[in-house]
Amino acid sequence: MRRFDYFETVVMLATVAQWLVLATIAGAVVGSGTSLFLYGLMYATQSTATVPLWVQMILLPAGGLLNGLLLYYGYQMNTGGLKDTVFSAVHLQKGRMPIKTILIKPVAALITLGCGGSAGKEGPCSHIGASLAAMIGQILHLNAELRQRIVACGVSAGFASVFGTPIAGAIYGVEMLAIGRIRYDFLFPAIIAGVTSFEVSKYWGVPYDYYGIIDLPQFSEIVFLKTVLIGVLCGLAALLFVEMVRGMTRLFAAVRARFGVWPPLMPVCGGVVVALLVLIIPRDYLGLSLPLMDRALEGAPMPYMGFVWKILLVAITLGSGFYGGIVTPQFVIGAVAGNAFAHLFGIDPTLGAAVGLVSVVASASNTPVAAILMGVELFSGVVGAAYMAGAAIAAYLVIGHRSVYPEQRVAYSKSSWMRIRPDVPVNTEKAHLSYGLLRWWGKRHQRK
Repeated sequence: MRRFDYFETVVMLATVAQWLVLATIAGAVVGSGTSLFLYGLMYATQSTATVPLWVQMILLPAGGLLNGLLLYYGYQMNTGGLKDTVFSAVHLQKGRMPIKTILIKPVAALITLGCGGSAGKEGPCSHIGASLAAMIGQILHLNAELRQRIVACGVSAGFASVFGTPIAGAIYGVEMLAIGRIRYDFLFPAIIAGVTSFEVSKYWGVPYDYYGIIDLPQFSEIVFLKTVLIGVLCGLAALLFVEMVRGMTRLFAAVRARFGVWPPLMPVCGGVVVALLVLIIPRDYLGLSLPLMDRALEGAPMPYMGFVWKILLVAITLGSGFYGGIVTPQFVIGAVAGNAFAHLFGIDPTLGAAVGLVSVVASASNTPVAAILMGVELFSGVVGAAYMAGAAIAAYLVIGHRSVYPEQRVAYSKSSWMRIRPDVPVNTEKAHLSYGLLRWWGKRHQRK
């Protein structure tokens, strides 16, 4: 071996040792922080789970007011100009996050979910992870590149802790950063942080649920094709989810601009609308809706419009200005939709729910690898994983270049028939037909 080869080996061994230390520290800190949040969330949701309907209808607009005031006045403390989003911290701010506003999103999420707003719990956990990791980078005086990676570690640790899936959660935190590209230099730190965070959360007693899908027979090509078709339908459901959230956000913004509504009052309006919808939509679709997801995964029959009700409530909740996560609703939407669609193809609704859950996460978040691994960790089984993999990739393609994360970067096009500008946020970039396809279409048109 050349001298350089020896030197390179030493450097890489040092890199492994470096991240074993840094990522373990980050994972332990983030796991403790997210555990504290999750215990607060359990208390808040259990306290209001059985309130009468009329109390629920009062809590929703009241929670909207608290949310609006907290977000409006709280962010006035952010005088440094840094954004508190994961994408900004990694892509634009060299691993820096505003520290003064670290508690705003977690507290806002507790209010949202405690009053019955339809949202998720992972958003504040990833925020806690990114913020605490940024603090560690600042305390240790890490350079910009190391700060960027440790923030990604924190995000992965937050997802691993809240999902109870250390590998899938860790990879989700890296894969979500860009469509079509995974930063492999982030993977080792992310997995170390994710596993550490998960173990620390278990140490603090955070409960996790895992599901055993039915005992499947030997792999069947026919069942595989049926699950792919379910993945296509769930990809369309994810597309509806993304567009509905985007549309409701624009609608509430237009109403605020048209009538000059004070910003903190917009979540109140959203709370009123959700409270009125509860008169016709079952209360199971409020909050996290995890019992609804559990029933779908147990094989209980789900209504065909069930996933639409959940999409509508989440879109109004988040679009009006409440704060909450966006991934847990994907679990519920996917499980309910997959369960309902399974009857169309004559397969077990439990398998359909598992396939649907994985497919919606793969498509709406553009994280197919993490979604497939999540299916393995949550449901286990090699044959079931094969079914979920085909469905997840199909759903990932069907949704196109859309995302629940407007700041998610687009690295590569999903189709050779489409072209995009690389490394542009998905909310500012539109996919276009490729030159070759346009030329073919032009020649065909001329012949006609």
